[in-house]
Amino acid sequence: QVQLVESGGGLVQAGGSLTLSCVASGRIIAAMGWYRQAPGNQRELVASISAGGTTNYADSVKGRFTISRDNTKNTMYLQMNGLLPEDTAVYYCNRGVTWGKGTLVTVSS
Repeated sequence: QVQLVESGGGLVQAGGSLTLSCVASGRIIAAMGWYRQAPGNQRELVASISAGGTTNYADSVKGRFTISRDNTKNTMYLQMNGLLPEDTAVYYCNRGVTWGKGTLVTVSS
């Protein structure tokens, strides 16, 4: 069974940048995505990437976030620029029915 481990979260000021990484224990030639959950909110899709590399973004992050993958490293990334306080959440990596434990992103105003 594939396991997913996220890293790269932290505290950043508004307007700053972070890059999240998700390392899979197995091959990641499959659709994957980044989700986030803020306190009191439901988990929501942030961005997804198909096995072929087609990407999809939530409207709230379009133009600011970029999802990518390196299949040779079994790793998916989320480059986050122009961070806003409302981006504060725990960010989760997803592949099918498998979820990582999440990494916390906090954006201060």
